Amino acid sequence: MPKRMTKASKIKHFDPNDPASAGAGIFGLPFTAEEADIVLVPVPWEVTTSYGGGTSHGPKAILEASKQVDLFHAEFPDLWKRGIVMDEIPAALMEQSNALKKEAKHVIDLLVNGGNKKEQARAAKALELINAECAVMNDWVEQRTGYWLDQGKRVGLIGGDHSTPLGYFRAQAKRHKEFGILHIDAHLDLRKAYEGFTYSHASILYNALPLKQLQRVVSIGIRDFCEQENEVFLKQKDRVRVVRSADIRRQQFDGVTWREQCDAIISSLPTNVHISFDIDGLDPTLCPNTGTPVPGGFQFEEATYLLSRLAASGKRIIGFDLVEVTPGKDEWDANVGARMLFHLCGLLPSR
Repeated sequence: MPKRMTKASKIKHFDPNDPASAGAGIFGLPFTAEEADIVLVPVPWEVTTSYGGGTSHGPKAILEASKQVDLFHAEFPDLWKRGIVMDEIPAALMEQSNALKKEAKHVIDLLVNGGNKKEQARAAKALELINAECAVMNDWVEQRTGYWLDQGKRVGLIGGDHSTPLGYFRAQAKRHKEFGILHIDAHLDLRKAYEGFTYSHASILYNALPLKQLQRVVSIGIRDFCEQENEVFLKQKDRVRVVRSADIRRQQFDGVTWREQCDAIISSLPTNVHISFDIDGLDPTLCPNTGTPVPGGFQFEEATYLLSRLAASGKRIIGFDLVEVTPGKDEWDANVGARMLFHLCGLLPSR
């Protein structure tokens, strides 16, 4: 039996200029989870999405698109040598998501169209089931991300909808006395139990705020929020900072540079930072199939400039999640998501 190759041997014999082989892992890399510095946890879940659908297919689509990403990154030329792997995509979670999304339709239809007593009872039963099973999903995410953190890995989460990283936030809270979240999004996600769903994709930051270790949330690129979210923000102004996309553009029109704006954003974050990146924070031409696209948003290089400046600022990036990447008829959304994912991996500090 041939001797198993070590990580050093794999690096020596791997040619990053070659196309990805059929059985290769994410980005076409040959490493195991034990060898890799960075482990990506896929969470194929979209139970509470109420507009566009398909984000549960995001992890698989990103995995496939990643094999077309060139491994030489100008900012992080040796990134691939650190080793990046994607944890196994949990088929059971995907099946549960599909089943529960059908149940969620009863809840949403009742809200939109009303219904008789039988339909009301069915929706109430569905809502109770969904809230309970979403809590189970959150527990699984906390356990899985926590497991890899305790193995000394740098961890990224790939959704699924934006409800998926709550368990990861909880895992971070158990391992850091204080941390902040840089939240890149078109939406504030401060709704309380949107449409009755306790763990709605539109409620992720509302659900994160009870974590005492969460010192600050800085939400940037925001274009869409409701009165209830504004009220939550006003009550939490000491912990939540909102930077609207319209205000970013207005300041730029008046002569303020993006570098100056980035430095102001970064200075408002604590030392430990988790990046929560909803792909709809980008201009919707870059993510046309995402569930709730909104005009405006960042260009790709604007986002990567901010993230790179954050990493160079002395702040410590403790993890990230990338969510709401929804494949369409072609690979465009997944292509953009895979390239943003590669950049996010480069920001994570080495062990």
